[in-house]
Amino acid sequence: MLVTIFIDAIGFGLIIPVLPRLLMAVGGFGLGDAVRVAAWMGLAIAVASFFSAPVLGNLSDRFGRRPVLLIALSGLALDYLLLAVANTLPLIVLGRVLSGAFGGSYAPAQAAIADVTVPEQRARNFGFVSAAFGVGFVLGPAIGGLLGQLGERAPFYVASGLAALNVAYGLTVFPETLPAGRRRPFAWRRANPLGALAAIRAAPGMAPAVAVLVLWQIASLVYPLTWSFYAIARFGWPDWMIGASLAAVGVVIAFSQTLLTGRIVRRFGERDAATIGLVCATAGFLAYGVATTTWMAYAAMVFIAGQSFVQPSLMAILSRRATAETQGEVQGIAAMALGLGSIIAPLVLTRTLAGFVRPGASLWMTGSAFLVAAGFALAALLLLRRLPRVTV
Repeated sequence: MLVTIFIDAIGFGLIIPVLPRLLMAVGGFGLGDAVRVAAWMGLAIAVASFFSAPVLGNLSDRFGRRPVLLIALSGLALDYLLLAVANTLPLIVLGRVLSGAFGGSYAPAQAAIADVTVPEQRARNFGFVSAAFGVGFVLGPAIGGLLGQLGERAPFYVASGLAALNVAYGLTVFPETLPAGRRRPFAWRRANPLGALAAIRAAPGMAPAVAVLVLWQIASLVYPLTWSFYAIARFGWPDWMIGASLAAVGVVIAFSQTLLTGRIVRRFGERDAATIGLVCATAGFLAYGVATTTWMAYAAMVFIAGQSFVQPSLMAILSRRATAETQGEVQGIAAMALGLGSIIAPLVLTRTLAGFVRPGASLWMTGSAFLVAAGFALAALLLLRRLPRVTV
């Protein structure tokens, strides 16, 4: 599972450094308009993921994790190929929406981890999942920034090839983790956002935990949604420097989640580990909000090491509220919560940045999105501290 996520993360990271300039080239407009287009595109991606996540999670409870993952990864391979040849904004938007829909595969992926892990080890293993994504993110943006020197399209072709490689890996190596005896019938009443909301209300303590995850998702998306635009506007970095900075972030995340997350969770418990992470995240967002030089941007990455504790701990808290038969459904709920946060984030983060970097803006404040993210992280922290400790 970690290898699958690793390869997927490389493909995802490849396209990030070149996306802003691709939008500017295809749309024929400047950075401010590109940020606004990216905001609406991010919203469309999130809506697609919001609706697909509970469906894929419930399908994996019925048919197993492996076939659902293979279908989703095949869709991503075709989607990246579409983006490689898209020459109009509507086609680019369509391609990114399909990326959101097939990206809901993280629900069955997380469920597969839960299938083979005892509750006490889930935060650590979810940390390994995030580390695999982080290591992929080390390679993806760095390679994408270099490939961007060959043209804005090159990273998309490579991303398509990597997704196809992932499908081949899944067909030949990846095992099924959900035995036939633990599967349950698929029902549309459960595999939709309204059905998922009913499941949230039915599980004690699930609703506030999901709310924390939504708030955290909004805050954390400030990096993938605005970093490339922020780096251009604040520091004037070229594509290769954007890729290098994202790779550095990936190194920090991989180090933290491989070597620190499990130890921190064992020492403090899942809730307190997430608390430490949210404090670090808030400090990091504030640091980027006021950073003015390249060295300050790299120095602030130390806060990302602590921030890395948040999501694995929250996923483990949610996983404890699921039975063996409903891990896919609960991970689908978690993915839907992440999708809801992804719907809100472009509206409050990317559009905030767009308002402060557009021509004629009364105040040029490129760190504005990070200051807003700090507010959401603080709200998540306050709500988290009201959650009871989970011991089962």
